[in-house]
Amino acid sequence: MSTVLHFMDAYAWAILPVLIFLARILDVSLGTIRIIFISRSFRYLAPLVGFFEVTIWLLAVRQVLLGDSVNVPCLIAYATGFACGTYVGIYLENYLSIGKVLIRVITRIEANDLVEYLKEAGYGLTTIDAEGATGPVKVVFTIIERHDIPRIVDLIKRFNPNAFYTIEDVRFVSEDVHPFRMKHTRATERISMQR
Repeated sequence: MSTVLHFMDAYAWAILPVLIFLARILDVSLGTIRIIFISRSFRYLAPLVGFFEVTIWLLAVRQVLLGDSVNVPCLIAYATGFACGTYVGIYLENYLSIGKVLIRVITRIEANDLVEYLKEAGYGLTTIDAEGATGPVKVVFTIIERHDIPRIVDLIKRFNPNAFYTIEDVRFVSEDVHPFRMKHTRATERISMQR
């Protein structure tokens, strides 16, 4: 009988809080993914993820509210799981890199090498001449897949280290321009040799 009581105590004060903690990490992470799917117009995936998210949440909250007395380790596990789930959700959002972004580059020096390199790499872009606070500037716009951000930012820093750039989420693009394998031309040879 005492062995059963020890197991029940261990379950209530150690095993159950760990299970609640893990359930909260999972349901909050799914919530983050659901919100990403909604913002990226994945209309069929968002409700499916939401179903699993709320099912896990109901199971976790039931265990916290179950019983006559308050189980403090379960409450702490519930709150800590939420906090950790938020962190994991942010990590997953960066890892998944779903969707498109607009990169706007404003540079005082000529951006011809950067523009030429991006064109050769197959990125659709638009350039305009504009007037900044300190004189003429060149503005370059390109819409890319989210997972290409590090590559494009690296190119911006390589060709125009002092360029100002912004990155914004794009919900809808009327026409896609996908990068293709870079053509081997004299222009790309010249750019490669300059690096």
